[in-house]
Amino acid sequence: MNRPIRRVAVAFMVLFFALLANVNYIQAYKADEYNKREGNTRVLLDEYARQRGPIVVDGTPVAYSVRTDDDLVYLRRYRDPHLYAHLTGFYSFTLGRRAIESAQNDVLAGTDSRLFVRRVVDMITNRQPQGGSVQLTIDPRVQQAAYEGLKGKVGAVVALEPKTGKVLAMVSRPSYDPNKLSSHSSRSIQKAWEELLEDPSNPWENRAAERHYPPGSTFKLVTAAAALSSGRYEADTLVSAPAELDLPLTTVNMTNWQDGLCGSSDRITLTEALATSCNTAFAAVGMDLGEDALREQAEKFGFGTTFLPEVRGVASVFPDELNAPQLAQSSIGQFDVRATPLQMAMVTAAIANDGKVMKPYVVESLSGPDLQTLEVTEPEVVSEAVSPQVANALKQMMVEVVENGTGKPVKIDGIQVGGKTGTAQTTPDRPPYAWFVSFAPADDPQVAVAVVIEKANVGRSEISGGRLAAPIAKSVMEAVIGK
Repeated sequence: MNRPIRRVAVAFMVLFFALLANVNYIQAYKADEYNKREGNTRVLLDEYARQRGPIVVDGTPVAYSVRTDDDLVYLRRYRDPHLYAHLTGFYSFTLGRRAIESAQNDVLAGTDSRLFVRRVVDMITNRQPQGGSVQLTIDPRVQQAAYEGLKGKVGAVVALEPKTGKVLAMVSRPSYDPNKLSSHSSRSIQKAWEELLEDPSNPWENRAAERHYPPGSTFKLVTAAAALSSGRYEADTLVSAPAELDLPLTTVNMTNWQDGLCGSSDRITLTEALATSCNTAFAAVGMDLGEDALREQAEKFGFGTTFLPEVRGVASVFPDELNAPQLAQSSIGQFDVRATPLQMAMVTAAIANDGKVMKPYVVESLSGPDLQTLEVTEPEVVSEAVSPQVANALKQMMVEVVENGTGKPVKIDGIQVGGKTGTAQTTPDRPPYAWFVSFAPADDPQVAVAVVIEKANVGRSEISGGRLAAPIAKSVMEAVIGK
């Protein structure tokens, strides 16, 4: 063989092996990634040809598939769509998947590796393949109480089981109808989606987990936790609580929402400061503790960590590099402190759970088409935010808030409740946010709740966590404890 022919042969061999390597790379190594890519029409048509599994709440499918006469074979339907939209998400031929429909797609579509044997059996027996099911942790009575409580308001509610981290309710209003996004009409889907995007209230956004708010006075729980954990403060320690706190580096001083003293004098106990939601007291305590102590405490409660990404959860934020006035404002949940309702529910749940932060979860279990259990979520401790002793002191302080302080509207007959109000200032052109966090019963907490109201049809003077948010928290807790 002469040299030119040999070179051509070698070149073709190199091209052949390169082609073989590329085919194996695409068909084997990258196959799973390509199959999961939204917009892969072949995979979507294959998924629509089989019955997608249900998303279940307390034994009732809230997302399920029905057979049709068109080319897509199965249509995704949603029961009580506005109630569960931000949890189920949607399953759309043109828009893809969102929330649980996306996070648990492999199980719902029946392509999960744990269902391989079932797929082989279906193929051999010529049986129509089916998807598995996803059971959520949601309690429908609690979810309904939260949803009804937010009627006519813009805001969110999260209810957790303190001992496990189980999400009992997660509601965001306004909501939307995922049925409109999961139809088989591309034109109607696009129209519905454009209407959602153009709606200034952002109904498609899960305010409970993916929107940040200034937590306002509910953050005083974190400041109080840092103070008690430092060993320099106890619940009955007297703290400075002037009508106006002189802040360094600025001519703008800190005042109290009461426009005066928080108590009978300018020195009150830390418990009284929490009960009266005293700004100047907690600002002074925060500056005394320092930025690092507050940030470390916030992070122990979960700030800076993303939870529940399957429902678009985002991490809450405690700011860096604070000067003294910024630290004072941050100590009362203002300046650039930002928290989700989920995060503040976790703070409350940790206090109720002897200081242990439990990882929140919304998926109870996964099952195959034959109802055989594939996976059960086990409770997981994230961290110990405070010691049991500090948690117990905070619980008693929060009970005092409800018994004799700003949290009286959340009282439940025969049940001792712990709580904390919050009214977070935003911008001069809009009303403040109203917060309330609570747990019950105090002696054996079964539920921890966080409520935030962005907007309500009331006057600015009527907006406060105790007036607006506390009654919602009360109805949610009553739904859990059966009152």
